[in-house]
Amino acid sequence: MSNSTQWVSALKGIIGETNVIQDPDQLKAYAVDGLAPKAVVNPGSVEEISKLLTYAHSEKRTVVPRGNGTKMATGGIPGKIDVVLSMLRIHRITEHDIPNLSLSVEAGITLAEVQKMLAGTGKGSFLPLDPPYSDRATIGGIIAANSSGPRRYLYGSARDLLLGLKAVYPNGDIVAFGGKAVKNVSGYDMTKLMIGSWGSLGVITEITTKLLPLPEASATLLTSFEDLAKAGSMTRKILHSVLLPSAMELMDGKAASQLGESARYLVAFSLEGVREAVDRQVAEIGDIAKKEGAVDTKVLWGEEDRIFWRRVRDFAIASEASVILRSNFVISKQAEILGNYEKIAQAAGIGCAWIGHVGNGILTSYILENGAAKMGPVVDLIGKFTAEAAKHGGNLIVESCPRDLKEKVRVWGQPRSDDVVMRRLKERVDPVGVLNPGRFVGGI
Repeated sequence: MSNSTQWVSALKGIIGETNVIQDPDQLKAYAVDGLAPKAVVNPGSVEEISKLLTYAHSEKRTVVPRGNGTKMATGGIPGKIDVVLSMLRIHRITEHDIPNLSLSVEAGITLAEVQKMLAGTGKGSFLPLDPPYSDRATIGGIIAANSSGPRRYLYGSARDLLLGLKAVYPNGDIVAFGGKAVKNVSGYDMTKLMIGSWGSLGVITEITTKLLPLPEASATLLTSFEDLAKAGSMTRKILHSVLLPSAMELMDGKAASQLGESARYLVAFSLEGVREAVDRQVAEIGDIAKKEGAVDTKVLWGEEDRIFWRRVRDFAIASEASVILRSNFVISKQAEILGNYEKIAQAAGIGCAWIGHVGNGILTSYILENGAAKMGPVVDLIGKFTAEAAKHGGNLIVESCPRDLKEKVRVWGQPRSDDVVMRRLKERVDPVGVLNPGRFVGGI
């Protein structure tokens, strides 16, 4: 029996023959940056994941965790993929504490499934995360990527919501951090370290999170501006006021047009709560917008409100952007950096659209019109965007792009001092390099 045959036979012994994919044509669908795995496994329990990783650790095989694949375009080019670990059979709701508004769910369930269940239980509640691709994205993938959306402004990210999580270390150990623990580890706050670690430290199998009651009412206020400086002044006024929208997004004309709105610059506000409070905020923010030079305001209710934010959240799908970049920087510089990015892109002759989380200092750039075909100019553009963000205390990551572009840019942006800490942690937790080798910051 060859080494390859023996290895695959061992996988089947752990997971079950029907839950191991070997067909080359099927494996292509699980490729990362053009690199297909040698096998895909679909475990049905945490214990099977533990056995799989124990075996991979002993045999020095590489494993890439995967949900529905919505985040697989992000990260460095993997050095090697032996096994893709599908989490889709690990998808139970393990505990729903309705009175105390908390929930424990396994990693393979989608956020859409969770929200549907929560909305229909008792008086209704929700998990206040709205990342891209929410209809397909799994809870594990969202947490591993620390993915978030427009409502991060009010509700925060996964780091603000999670009470604890369970995971399997690269050597097969089953661990838990926070909440109801199987094994607590002192020292690092491992819950927060696992969030946003892109599966490089362990395979997240279950999370325990806070919930919130469903708001009684919601509305969207759209404010249009001809001048970017006035739009920026408007957002700063709201940031320093007592008003509290759940989302505040600043976008350019191309993004607005894609969303069905006509504006040179559009500032969109999501407002949630009791109906009286929503009505009051719509009126007060509308008045501020007019004083700051808005040329038009528009209010969306009901289905129009929901559709608009779904389109914002999933803008990448509708825009068919060839490259997606996410910058972070000092919150007060949002409008200034958007303006500078516009000038840089215009000089390069590359079509872009921009949508920014104004209250969080995050700006997403979508390169359109097959701009990735202009390899040299796009590489230069990314470098200039990164330098601009770094000049204002931030950085830039490449969320999605073709492999040939990844080979020419730093997908995780400029190196930072904490990269060394992450590398040391990776060496301690995963010295063999079992999980996601090469995909996370610094190529770890």
